[in-house]
Amino acid sequence: MTVHVLALSVELHLPQCRSLKEKRAVVKSMTEGARKRYAVAVSETDHQDTWQRAQVGFACVSGSPAHATDVIDEVERFVWSFTESAVVEVQRNWLEVD
Repeated sequence: MTVHVLALSVELHLPQCRSLKEKRAVVKSMTEGARKRYAVAVSETDHQDTWQRAQVGFACVSGSPAHATDVIDEVERFVWSFTESAVVEVQRNWLEVD
């Protein structure tokens, strides 16, 4: 059986954040919401000490590429729904293990 892993990297601009505390509240809301709703792995992967920037990574592991794509599509729509942030860049990467 092949294991399919689809990773989504999202670069965010958080123009309303004036402190790391405000930024972390927005990022935490996004990451915890994605974990609970879509059962994906999530991590803030870059810009941890910058007030108005964040990079967040999401990963879905599935037995089928179609299911992984569907889940990551939902996660991406969820990220775009956050009015406190602006999506600057989105990147997807596949890993397949036999």
